[in-house]
Amino acid sequence: MSPHAQPEHTAVLLLAHGSPESVEDVPDFLLRVTGGRPLPHEAIEEVKRRYELIGRSPLTELTLRQGELLSARLKMPVYVGMRNWRPFIADTLKRILADRITHAVVICLAPQNSRTSVGLYRNSLAKCTDPALTFDFVDSWHDQPLLIQAFAEKLIAGRYKATSEAGFSVPVLFTAHSVPRRTVLEGDPYEVQARETAELVAAAASLDISDWRFAFQSQGMSAGAWLGPTVEATILDLKRNGHRGVLIQPIGFLCDHVEVLYDIDIVFKQFAESEGMQLWRAESLNDSRLLTSALNVIVNSRLHAVRETH
Repeated sequence: MSPHAQPEHTAVLLLAHGSPESVEDVPDFLLRVTGGRPLPHEAIEEVKRRYELIGRSPLTELTLRQGELLSARLKMPVYVGMRNWRPFIADTLKRILADRITHAVVICLAPQNSRTSVGLYRNSLAKCTDPALTFDFVDSWHDQPLLIQAFAEKLIAGRYKATSEAGFSVPVLFTAHSVPRRTVLEGDPYEVQARETAELVAAAASLDISDWRFAFQSQGMSAGAWLGPTVEATILDLKRNGHRGVLIQPIGFLCDHVEVLYDIDIVFKQFAESEGMQLWRAESLNDSRLLTSALNVIVNSRLHAVRETH
């Protein structure tokens, strides 16, 4: 924080991926995701089909709600910026400057750090060269205790429901979004952090080591290997080991969006059923009070650390 930054000129900036508001927005959205590189017509139509099947992605409204809840808890301004859709990060930064904010604690709503997500958010902020605004960028918070509690709370409730409906104990499959394997080979901490989040949530939910697995979901279509194992391969492995059902909990996502509502609720569910397996999903954190508490603790610890140095 700038030594001249007063509490009333300090804010929080939450960053997220962004999601189109309608099927008609999908082509423009995808151009932003690819940095202007056009995709084949078939790829665009496939993404449009996915959005049609889920109706719409609630990512933006849920992220704005997360910001509102945090602002009420902190009693300070919380802004939201999206990398690939409205409200765009650049537009949010203009609002922050217009509101005479001089310092912002920046949290990416992707708790595990990867240059393919958090790194790109940091690059977007770097385009703001106004010296009147300084940032305290939180690189990762994958092991934040209240975040772990938030996931565990949803997991315990989801597993109780699944086990009650199935009539037998259901194993848990934690997932996170895959990234290109070369990213991790070049030193990216993402895989280690994603697996650590899963381990911590499993422990908080009192799962035995035999009760859970981990897989990467939503592998991309671009060339080159992506991190695995895949969800489908893991479901087949569980089946071979005598299981007849599985509960998925995505621990790389903080709210419902297309990778949850389509990839898990539609694709993985249909795949499991085709293999004679039942599939359930733990609820996303969305407006979880524990998620708000985790973000609150992160911000306050950052602001306290700054005050201690001045």
